[in-house]
Amino acid sequence: MSDQVLERDGQLTLDIDPDRLLQRIAELARIGADGTTGGITREGFGVADRQARAYLMQQSRAAGLVASVDAAGNIVIRSGAAGEGGDQVLMMGSHLDTVVNGGRLDGAYGVLAALEVLQTFTESGLKPVHEPVAVAFANEEGALFPQPFWGSMAIAGRLASLPQDPCDHHGRPLREALRLAGGDLNALGSAGWPAGSIAAYLELHVEQGPVLERSGNRIGVVEAITGRTVLTVEVRGTAGHSGTSPMKGRQDAMTAAARIVLAAEHLARERRLCRVMTVGRVDPYPNTPNTIAGTVRLTVDLRDTAVWKMADAEEALRRMLRAIEVSTGAEIEVVAETRSDPVSTSPTLCAAIEASADGLGLPHERLPSGAGHDAQVVADIAPIGMIFVPSLGGISHVPQEDTAPDDLVAGARVLLRTALQVACTDRKPLTGHGQPVD
Repeated sequence: MSDQVLERDGQLTLDIDPDRLLQRIAELARIGADGTTGGITREGFGVADRQARAYLMQQSRAAGLVASVDAAGNIVIRSGAAGEGGDQVLMMGSHLDTVVNGGRLDGAYGVLAALEVLQTFTESGLKPVHEPVAVAFANEEGALFPQPFWGSMAIAGRLASLPQDPCDHHGRPLREALRLAGGDLNALGSAGWPAGSIAAYLELHVEQGPVLERSGNRIGVVEAITGRTVLTVEVRGTAGHSGTSPMKGRQDAMTAAARIVLAAEHLARERRLCRVMTVGRVDPYPNTPNTIAGTVRLTVDLRDTAVWKMADAEEALRRMLRAIEVSTGAEIEVVAETRSDPVSTSPTLCAAIEASADGLGLPHERLPSGAGHDAQVVADIAPIGMIFVPSLGGISHVPQEDTAPDDLVAGARVLLRTALQVACTDRKPLTGHGQPVD
């Protein structure tokens, strides 16, 4: 560890092991990889996700750390000296799961960087005021089980009781998949962290947009995170033979669903009621070429950084769905699978991130996050800070998602220095968490 201890301006600082970080990123990227498309599919609580979780736990234990799984399926990694840092912890992390045919960095980079920072702390022998803890949140994307932010919602205490057993997009229950991941649906309440138990939460992430690449800045200091509402819409019509059913009198669920897709596009693009609205999944049944669809399930993903705009856009969409019901004769049921309000980050943590970037000579800028993150859920119970690094081409959630190795290393170094400021300084409690953006 002596080669990682640096003396700068009379203060003891540490450095991560860049080669170790990049090697882990490369190794994890092989899990769930598609050799044809180059993309990665690790749907939350799926087979590849479990393999990625096993890899993370193996790497943690090999580093002499203690990795455990809570009732919600979150992986919590500690130094094994829990309690030595006082009553509060410094939490860092992100998620391992991906969208279907996604990229190698979204979420995974933040988890592995958090592991690297925790390992660096532990190897240094430092006794921080706040114990650093790394977390891999379960099912952030909601790609298979449509309950995104599942793990962070459990930690924030939002899943203490469920009205019914959650299921995946095919109707298969979460209970067994969660058990295979080491969780327990009957004990979700035990995964919650009390307000005040987390001194701060830091999340390092690729930007997933073009702002940093265009400006040339190496580090993004996130000021606010977009809110997100995910609606599952079920359209019920009448199935029939595509050749023998006259057009007049049909109750085609697919045509009603098509109108919903166009309605969502219209509300965001033409009427600009919210920043974006996306229909990202459509599941028709029976989904055969010569049959009129009897049922179509689809998702509507609505996002904005203002709570009131999200509410207005959702209400406008629901009015349009009622009109589509009347005009098509189909029945339309809407269920809000998840709601996460837009939140601001902690000004104190923003300043700490900026100071860390300045200390490393890295140009930076403040910006909002257009994507949702676990951080905005953790904001219910703790101050949050987010660090962005540039995305090549500004793209994410696709096989081409990438960030230059130097930027991956730079981001992890900023995370480490920020963690040192927060964890090793006895200060008054941070404020600024959980504040909705008007």
